[in-house]
Amino acid sequence: MSELEFDLKGRIALINGGSRGIGEAIARKLAAHGAHVILTSRKLDNLKQIADDIMKTGGNATALTCHIGEMAQINQLFEIIQKQFGRLDILINNAAINPFFGDVLSADEQVWDKTFAVNLKGHFFVSQQAAKMMKIAGGGAIVNVASINAVRPAPFQGIYSITKAGIVALTLSFAKELAPYHIRVNAILPGLTDTKFAAALTQSPEIMQLVLPQIPMGRIARPEEMAGAVLYLVSDAASYTTGACINIDGGMLA
Repeated sequence: MSELEFDLKGRIALINGGSRGIGEAIARKLAAHGAHVILTSRKLDNLKQIADDIMKTGGNATALTCHIGEMAQINQLFEIIQKQFGRLDILINNAAINPFFGDVLSADEQVWDKTFAVNLKGHFFVSQQAAKMMKIAGGGAIVNVASINAVRPAPFQGIYSITKAGIVALTLSFAKELAPYHIRVNAILPGLTDTKFAAALTQSPEIMQLVLPQIPMGRIARPEEMAGAVLYLVSDAASYTTGACINIDGGMLA
């Protein structure tokens, strides 16, 4: 396997939820291998800092705001991408929310709608828009960030887990339909990772006391440990890989 297979020079990559954690780590990895990364999130401040940092280290990055739970903002984002870049080669669907931590009997419709709007509906329509551009360009790669919750739902995270199971189904559906257009669609399923998003879990001694014994490697993941698999999946090294869902969980689902 040649280093050239991981060369992303000249490719345009969109990473939603790129302001911190796993999304930031993926953006830095892809930029380090030559991609021009477009970082999006609901707020611009932290995105701009990350984009500036990437450029200071010799990479290429653009920061744009987009709430993927809002169709108007998704449409506006792709209008900007078309105007500024004229193409899109890579999409990383990473943005997610988990506004409700509680049992399924106490969840209400508002929480369901809010979670699905971002975690599943948003990813579907971002993928649709990206795939239309990739089809015209002759191909591309999409990677969805799901979760091991898609396979083993965690207590008090029912709605979140259901959306992540939906991401796995979305990945498989898009992979089959888009393969004739040379668009590959894969997913990673992270285990518990040391991010601000997961802080309610990772900073609870009681929860960690229960979780760590279930992880054969005996620790939670670092965001950077997700980025290598994504680099592989978007690179030429994975030219025959589509519909794959890769567990990155320290052996928890083994």
